[in-house]
Formats: sequence, C-alpha cells, structure tokens
Amino acid sequence: MDLKTASALRRLRLVSAPEAISFLLLLVCSVLKRTTDFNAVPVMGMVHGVLFILYVIFWADAWNRAKWPLKTAALYFVLSVLPAGGFFADRKLRREAEDAVIASRARREGVVKAS
Repeated sequence: MDLKTASALRRLRLVSAPEAISFLLLLVCSVLKRTTDFNAVPVMGMVHGVLFILYVIFWADAWNRAKWPLKTAALYFVLSVLPAGGFFADRKLRREAEDAVIASRARREGVVKAS
C-alpha cells in the first residue's frame, strides 16, 4: 500500500467515529426536541451534515485509491448511513490497514504467502 492510499484510509477512519457520534447525538436531540423544550437539532444537524459530507468525500477518495471492489465500497457507504455504522467502519478500516502493513513487511522481507 502506498503512502497516498494509506493516508486516504486514515482520513476516512478519522472521520468515521465522529460522524457516528454526531449521528447518535442528532437522534438524541431529535427526541429531546419532541419531548422537552430543548432544541439543539439545528446545531447538531449542521455538525452531522458537515461530518457526513467529509465522510463521503474521504470515502470516495479511499475507494479510488484502494481500488476496492464495488461490494466493499458499498459496505463502507452503507455503514455511513447507519446510526452506529461509523464505529464498525473504523474497526474494519483499522484491520485493513494492519493487514496491509503486515503484507508490506512480508513482501519487504521476502516472505511469500502460501496459497
């Protein structure tokens, strides 16, 4: 994995958890708006909207650089629209990055993976 691909995956990972948190907070604010006089929906809506847009931009960049199959790219997009999906995306991206590092070290040391 080259440096630009690793950076794209890292950016996506860094925005996935905050995007998930903002989504959950927006849901809480929506419930509070309807049950109390507390109305933070406009603020949380804007915060979540910005984080979601960043997620989609970073997702597209990561898809382009990592050359994911359509199934993988669709999975990461679907995770962005689920309330806690960003946490799962973060975990999968961390595993993917760790596997890439292991494969890179193996290639560098001349270890060939058996089929």
